[in-house]
Amino acid sequence: MTQQSTSLLVGLLAGVSAALLLVSAGSPSGLSFMLFAAAAVPILIAGLGWSNLASIVAVVAAMAVIGIATTPQAALVSAVTTLAPAAWIAHLSNLARPAEEIGGPEGAVAWYPLSDIFVNIAFCVCIGLVAVGLALGYGADFVSELVEIFVATLKDSNAAYEPSAEGLAEMKQFFLYALPAIQAAMWVLILFAGWYIASGIVRMSGRSKRPKDDIPSQLRMPRMAAMVLVVGVAMSFIDGGIGLIGWTISGAFGVGFVVAGFAIAHHRTRGKPARGLLLWTAYLSCVIFTVPLAFFLFLGLFDTARTLTATGSGPNSNT
Repeated sequence: MTQQSTSLLVGLLAGVSAALLLVSAGSPSGLSFMLFAAAAVPILIAGLGWSNLASIVAVVAAMAVIGIATTPQAALVSAVTTLAPAAWIAHLSNLARPAEEIGGPEGAVAWYPLSDIFVNIAFCVCIGLVAVGLALGYGADFVSELVEIFVATLKDSNAAYEPSAEGLAEMKQFFLYALPAIQAAMWVLILFAGWYIASGIVRMSGRSKRPKDDIPSQLRMPRMAAMVLVVGVAMSFIDGGIGLIGWTISGAFGVGFVVAGFAIAHHRTRGKPARGLLLWTAYLSCVIFTVPLAFFLFLGLFDTARTLTATGSGPNSNT
């Protein structure tokens, strides 16, 4: 079987697998979120381990299956939020050139920077969610309906629950702006986790082109991402659609700096006797209290860099 034929077959299988995960996630169940989050992994494996052709075929095949099983609109939403970003990230991950061209060690091969991969994930999420929001007509009326459904569900499980009109209005206002930011942040984490898992699977199979990235020492957001975050925060103070886009940008790029902050904490505690206790305390405090996330956000903001993953030498970085 030729390399092209293999890529076509792998792409077809990956696309069908991704489509089945997404279609299965559409039915309410405890596993629906996990299935939805895992849908990017087959596309990433096809692209990372085989070729761009394999990932493109996977995206097309998945869209076809989803379109037939559900609706063409669902296929398009899946494409812009999950399938196409996964194929693009896989393509970037396999880009490489001689390291000396960018000031790296002679004779080594420099791979596309991990920091830039994360930035591309954030951009893909922003583009995808804004496109879906425009298509669905996301706004005050849309959120009002969602909150009404949410409140009705709470009433079914707790008959005594009866929010006041003022409380309901505040809830709608909160969700209007919080949903774009939270959804963007969550989706950036999901795509990055999918890339990390797919990269590990491909390495174990022996088909990985890219060497393993040392995430604690290399995952830093570049300065350009900080400027994008500032623009997003500024836009969030404007009413209407621009403000909603600003919240989406803030969520996507803000979580990038939070993750970079955690990477810094992992790197700086290496070799420390109480490393495990410190890291677990940090994670639990963020989960329980949320406020400590601001510390890791600022930690990531104060240590920006573009890292270099090079085959045959240690990683270098330029702030």
